[in-house]
Amino acid sequence: MPKRSSSLATQLLETLEERGHRSTSPRRAVVNAIAGQNKHFTAEELHGQLPGVGRATIYRSLKLLVDSGVLCRVLLEEGDLHYQLSHRGHHHHLLCVECGSSQDLLGCDIEDLLQTVSAAHKFQLSGHWLEVYGKCHDCMDREAVAV
Repeated sequence: MPKRSSSLATQLLETLEERGHRSTSPRRAVVNAIAGQNKHFTAEELHGQLPGVGRATIYRSLKLLVDSGVLCRVLLEEGDLHYQLSHRGHHHHLLCVECGSSQDLLGCDIEDLLQTVSAAHKFQLSGHWLEVYGKCHDCMDREAVAV
């Protein structure tokens, strides 16, 4: 395992332990697999990499990491739920429908709008999740060259 993955895995495990979660052998395997990812991934992809770890353990570990803020969910345009490491606080995603790349969208001012809309509908807002779909710069460049 590359050194970056090893130190990242250690950080992820420490985050879970700080929140009172045990560092079991299956959970360490899941965290090590996540630390080795360089793009977004699915729970099923992790299960394929870790045939000795049960699906329930993988899903529970993913939920704990999402709840801890070190992993975020990414909903692709076709409805597939993926995950990726989250090195920043609350953010949204720009997702390319051509190549599947994702970029973090920071500084989104939608919170004020959602508070206003929620109040108008007498609805108590507890959170939100926003994905923006389109084409990344690289894909647009490739299209322009092909024309």
